[in-house]
Amino acid sequence: MAKAERRPFLLDFEKPLCELETRIEQIRKLAEENGVDVSKEIDHLEERAEQLRKEIFSNLTPSQRLQLARHPKRPSTLDYIQAITEEWFELHGDRKGYDDLALISGVARLNGRPVVIIGHQKGRDTKDNVARNFGMAAPGGYRKALRLMDHAHQFNLPILTFIDTPGALPNVEAEKLGQGEAIAYNLRQMFRYDVPIISTVIGEGGSGGALGIGVADRLLMLEHSVYSVASPEACAAILWKDAKKSDQAAIALKMTSRDLMELRLIDQIVTEPSGAAHNNPLKTAALLKQSLIDNLEELTAMTPQQRKDLRYQKFRQMGVFLEVPA
Repeated sequence: MAKAERRPFLLDFEKPLCELETRIEQIRKLAEENGVDVSKEIDHLEERAEQLRKEIFSNLTPSQRLQLARHPKRPSTLDYIQAITEEWFELHGDRKGYDDLALISGVARLNGRPVVIIGHQKGRDTKDNVARNFGMAAPGGYRKALRLMDHAHQFNLPILTFIDTPGALPNVEAEKLGQGEAIAYNLRQMFRYDVPIISTVIGEGGSGGALGIGVADRLLMLEHSVYSVASPEACAAILWKDAKKSDQAAIALKMTSRDLMELRLIDQIVTEPSGAAHNNPLKTAALLKQSLIDNLEELTAMTPQQRKDLRYQKFRQMGVFLEVPA
């Protein structure tokens, strides 16, 4: 018995574009079978498809960008590591008996330069997601990250972190093992490191789970990633006692890359190819690689004290406001 063809995962706003692309492919196939030249018609339809793609992805709502950030086919930390680095070697364990699969770490070369890489890792299917806790790291994950960052500091290796998590693992066992303490300790230590640190939000950046590896000299965001103190669903449930108001919460949270750039909370938006990262992962990886190389060169030119001062001032300036006299 022949296996049923697996349909691609489509978001609602992607369906009109997919239907048009399917129609183009059907016309091309029929033309080839019947020996008919319809190249002009196909060119016209392809132009329409590209125009539609630009219209869709340039006018996305915050909720739609969140859907893209959570897309099951969106490239993960391991995907980017394989695409942009050489000689990747994963290192395991926090040296206290735990090895959290939701947060991976290791050493590699970026453009020939040795670096330490740390990042959240979601699964590709249900089984893998369960094993990796859907990218929600436990205390052992953050302590593993700390061990690798200490290693980077000792051997003068730049630190690259990739953020993609709904948040830290929120269960009772994680609390027993000191989830809050593990994240807080990472925050403190990351301010003290002499080496360059670059963090990139590649998907979801959720609350303290993201901050646990997010104190950096430069904070980058992929164009369709999000970064917030809580998910829109959680925010709506807390503020309005109604998770169905998540679209409204997504707007209020100012969680998109554009919002955060305007608020000066991030340093750079890494543009994604037309159709978002999941439609062209290799081009996305190439754009990300160049951004990392450029930022790393700038940070390397600074002294360790200049980098630490920059890191400190970046976070001290967050939340600054002006009082307007009545």
